[in-house]
Amino acid sequence: MKKTLLAAALFSATLAAHAAEQDGTAALSPVIVTATRTAITADDALSSVTVITRADIERLQPASLPDLLTGLPGITLARSGGLGQQTSLFMRGTNSTHTLVLIDGVRIGSVTAGLASLEQIPVEQIERIEIVRGPRSSLYGADAIGGVIQIFTRHGHAGGGIAPSLSLTAGSHGLFGGEAGLSGGDRNAWVNLSLGGEYTDGFPGCKMGAAEANGGFGAGCYVDDPRNDAYRNWNGAASAGYRWDNGTELSFDWLRSKNDVDYAGSPYGGNYAVNEQRVAGARLSFSPLQAWRVTLDAGQSKDLATTYYQGNYYGTWYPFAQTGYSNSRRNQASWQNDITLAADQLLTAGVDYQQEHVASSTGYLADNRHDTGGFLQYQGSFGRNELQASLRHDDNSQYRGHTTGALAWGYRFGHDLRLLASYGTAFHAPTFNDLYYPPFYGIPSANPELKPEQSRSGELGLNQDLGAWNWAVNAYQTRIDQLIVLDPSQNYVPFNLSKARIRGVEAQLGASLDGWRLQGYLTVQQPKNVDGGTNNGNLLPRRPGRTARIDLDRRLGAFGVGTTWYVAGKSYDDIANAHRLGGYSTLALRASWHFAPDWQVQAKLDNAFDRQYETVYYYNQPGRTWYLTLRYSPAAH
Repeated sequence: MKKTLLAAALFSATLAAHAAEQDGTAALSPVIVTATRTAITADDALSSVTVITRADIERLQPASLPDLLTGLPGITLARSGGLGQQTSLFMRGTNSTHTLVLIDGVRIGSVTAGLASLEQIPVEQIERIEIVRGPRSSLYGADAIGGVIQIFTRHGHAGGGIAPSLSLTAGSHGLFGGEAGLSGGDRNAWVNLSLGGEYTDGFPGCKMGAAEANGGFGAGCYVDDPRNDAYRNWNGAASAGYRWDNGTELSFDWLRSKNDVDYAGSPYGGNYAVNEQRVAGARLSFSPLQAWRVTLDAGQSKDLATTYYQGNYYGTWYPFAQTGYSNSRRNQASWQNDITLAADQLLTAGVDYQQEHVASSTGYLADNRHDTGGFLQYQGSFGRNELQASLRHDDNSQYRGHTTGALAWGYRFGHDLRLLASYGTAFHAPTFNDLYYPPFYGIPSANPELKPEQSRSGELGLNQDLGAWNWAVNAYQTRIDQLIVLDPSQNYVPFNLSKARIRGVEAQLGASLDGWRLQGYLTVQQPKNVDGGTNNGNLLPRRPGRTARIDLDRRLGAFGVGTTWYVAGKSYDDIANAHRLGGYSTLALRASWHFAPDWQVQAKLDNAFDRQYETVYYYNQPGRTWYLTLRYSPAAH
């Protein structure tokens, strides 16, 4: 499921963005691969995209990947506490299982819960992120109803020789972390090796009084646990590749992140977990003919989790426990062919294979399934008109066949003004937990009668890039049939909601003037239940109707200052809209000082006004928090 992007293209885009960041000029449009599975510029994408570079990450100083993503167009997150705690991402109002997440082209996430553990991915190991909003099942298969997020780990630079990197961070709640790496490369080869870790004492995630709230029913974590929720992480990454002069390219990527997490718990659900993410992939790309590019990919991802209570393994200490350990494994491979038909005419055809497997102390009624998907895509330009059409059929051992398609059109007016229109279908298959989790004391925990979710999405957009200024507005509607929901009033047994409708508008504004850099985002959405039943017209859980974010930064020679303001409207924690999550706003302040070549000190104050708020019912969120970082990152030459 990887890309056909050549390493040279990535190097050029990265170095151009870095140079622009250093001299204050506007960066060239970055090369992206996620929107079409082929290398195009972001300006040529017929979908709504966001690209986050390494320079952006170091400028914004996020404490975690969820912090970095919060407030971007169409994205909201719900977190059960502080660093390392379970986090759900909702893209364009769809479910948290409706966003496909890739790391270096490899699909990640638990096959039992259906979620990618974004909170466990170390932000220091990330080189860039590509976010594509809107349905992408016609290219990637199941799960891409809301969109796709692809994370690229750090790679060696093209400057020649070996360069070390180092970062050390301290902060509130006993936080300490660091990363050290070696990277390098030349005209043909690249390599990167890095190790990192992080520790924090944390704070109590569950609000006191949760057990008594509403009679203890449907109230957040259900327990009163005054302990701090500590978090420890160890991570490592490696990548290497070589590109021959004839264009043949061979590459390898590997990432491992191990996390120890304390959380508010009880004998019924444990209070300590050891989680691990492992991702590895390899790619061979070559051209049998001048107009024909072949890419072969293979990869594996693992999501491993073991639960404890009071230091004892949960599966043996508590004899009725069903969640002692749960290990997910995905094996995948793909064969992609890119054929140039004529100038500005590209045909892509390929086959993906994926196998999912569960090994768990829970006695699932089934523990594996596999999927084979064939896809076809056409991209063409005709004067001012641009066209993209794609079609895919998936054959799955559990839910049989499913066909999806998409059509997108773009028109370029003068002055770099573009009009975009698109329509696409997508689907999501029920997870192993949804279908096969066994009953607990005769109480059902799964629903084997669940049907796959199916969506239809339409979008209309307008954007313009004037160099120093850029803006975009996108309006969309998504209808989902058989939406899978969990309801506290039904013991969290999943069921199909016949119909849901999501309408939304996203707006972006960017500017770079006289050393100032401004980026603003606004999302207004209505993710509604429209099944005609008791909860008809209610908002879907944990999805605010309005969010806004403004990033403002200024370079002053060796110094940099900046701020991020984020605001979210009200939402609800349940489909009955009985548990209200109030709106809130936070302000972050940051500064940096390049006191020597390649050395800088960074400081950040998050939630400067110490706002109290919830994104999950009865769970605390971080208050005023500070971070101080020493960073050594030599520029590529």
